[in-house]
Amino acid sequence: MNTNSVPPPNTLDVQGLRISLPGTARPVLDGIDLTVAAGETVALVGESGSGKTLTSRSALRLLPAGAVTEGKVLVDGHDVLTMSADRLRALRTGSVAMIFQDPRAAINPLRRIGDFLTESVRLTRAMSEADATARATELLQAVGLDASALRKYPGEVSGGMLQRVMIAAALMGDPALLLADEPTTALDVTTQAEVVALLGRLRERFRTGLLFVTHDLDLAAAISDRVYVMYAGRIAESGPADRLFAHPRHPYTAALLASTPRLENPRGRLAAIDGSPPDLRTPLTGCAFAARCPLATELCAQQAPPSRPAPGLPEHRAACHHSDRLEGSAVDA
Repeated sequence: MNTNSVPPPNTLDVQGLRISLPGTARPVLDGIDLTVAAGETVALVGESGSGKTLTSRSALRLLPAGAVTEGKVLVDGHDVLTMSADRLRALRTGSVAMIFQDPRAAINPLRRIGDFLTESVRLTRAMSEADATARATELLQAVGLDASALRKYPGEVSGGMLQRVMIAAALMGDPALLLADEPTTALDVTTQAEVVALLGRLRERFRTGLLFVTHDLDLAAAISDRVYVMYAGRIAESGPADRLFAHPRHPYTAALLASTPRLENPRGRLAAIDGSPPDLRTPLTGCAFAARCPLATELCAQQAPPSRPAPGLPEHRAACHHSDRLEGSAVDA
């Protein structure tokens, strides 16, 4: 590895993002720091309700009504949270694109796929119909489909094919950043693998930064360069995917890994995380995971832990008072 090489620029740089909503006693997102570089895949994992989707949508400023924000969400160096309406519209049709969970809920079933793919670039870039169709055909081929899909309606193709259409649509504006919000959830296992492999190839071909939101740890390990683990609106742990999954330094990450089914050990009960995530209507005074953590002490209940790097590994960070105890545990062996 060339240590003198210049790292690629960040297409997404979230700095101290805090989002509060009406009726909650604490922020929904509480001090999120996250980066995605050009050509890099970053996975954002955690339980449902941890704030993964809201974090990803902040890059498009798709926020709930009444949301109060602090911090910055920089896309190519420009703060999305302070953009004018015109610049935000240009961002949403060019620099950043999103692939949603359910492709059938994100496309008009009464319009042909070709119209869906070409409409935005014809309107926002004044591209001719012929050029837009050529671009759509090129991207359909890139995702493993052919031009015949342009003439079909969404109901005439399978879920896997439609998700490929959604990926092609996301790439129509040549985005620097692609947000994938659990894009394989509604697909069978074989199609999931195909979509994941496809996203990897497209990332390499187009040098697009990819933020991949998922609750599937094995999927995150397979696709990502780096991983952020979220819990109760905070980043619990982050680092290179191989290191983080092999040597977790936060009890929550270790518990998630322990609860993942393994083919090599199918017998017996799966490990479970006791308790429930904290209620948004209840203030937090210490570590958000303290009530469910086997390593928790009085310090954890009183003081929120800062994010600290692992010894000798500044890129692997965990917000835990007792990371050193976990490092020597059986989980880390």
